[in-house]
Amino acid sequence: MRKFWNWVRDSDEERTLYLNGVISDETWWGDEVTPKLFKDELTAGSGNITVWINSPGGDVFAAAQIYNMLMDYTGNVTVKIDGLAASAASVIAMAGGDVYMSPVSMLMIHNPSTVAIGDSEEMLRAKALLDEVKESIINAYELKSGMSRTKLSHLMDAETWMNANKAIEMGFADKIMFSEGEKTSTDSLIFSRMAVTNSLISKLPKQSKPKTGTPIESLDKRLSLINH
Repeated sequence: MRKFWNWVRDSDEERTLYLNGVISDETWWGDEVTPKLFKDELTAGSGNITVWINSPGGDVFAAAQIYNMLMDYTGNVTVKIDGLAASAASVIAMAGGDVYMSPVSMLMIHNPSTVAIGDSEEMLRAKALLDEVKESIINAYELKSGMSRTKLSHLMDAETWMNANKAIEMGFADKIMFSEGEKTSTDSLIFSRMAVTNSLISKLPKQSKPKTGTPIESLDKRLSLINH
């Protein structure tokens, strides 16, 4: 098993969790060992945790479980985005009591996706399930940002990319790393999907297999992970 996370103990009262690369690109669902291992490592210590995130996303259900575990953790959880927190990784970022972003980092939110094969009824069922998954993700964004669900839904529809200033302005993040005092600039932009995709595509981790989304046959069972 190749873990996508790594723990570092800084002291008896402080630990650091690094989340790098694709979230659960090999195993999580249907594997009782991996989520249990993550939870065991999380609860093996006490004190405050700093979570560093640099990830293009991955399995939304794995991200949901990690989000739940961090939200339920008794110590303070601080999230620091030093590169990219996109897609499912942005859900994990919302677990931070304080979310810091590097001045050169990015955060991206969009709609969940799946793969469905079958007749029109199966397609309608897939849409209904994806709508429920989206609502569950919105729960995390709403809790952190305080933004309306309608606005968040529109932002996800548009696949919205935010730099640090815009993420703070919209409530997804709290502070910019390495800066003194509060950030006062409000003229930052949400980058267009095409511009950001073209500039970042060469920097994202190479995939050993194409991303095809979550198979529709597993959505029914997995949805319960983020609806608790």
